[in-house]
Amino acid sequence: MEQVIRWQKSSFSGGGDGNTCVEIANLHTQIAVRDSKAPARATLSFPAAAFATFLDSLKAAAEEGV
Repeated sequence: MEQVIRWQKSSFSGGGDGNTCVEIANLHTQIAVRDSKAPARATLSFPAAAFATFLDSLKAAAEEGV
């Protein structure tokens, strides 16, 4: 049985059709990332813990105004 992947777009994906951002999918041990404008072209995946650390870093930088 093939796994169904549920992609999510950011709430900051812009106007129109909302295809101006990246999408992510939780694959349990991995987080997959793709471009919403060309979803079939390429998908990157990262260990879930590494992706969480990356997001925490982005949030901290945003709070500092970096």
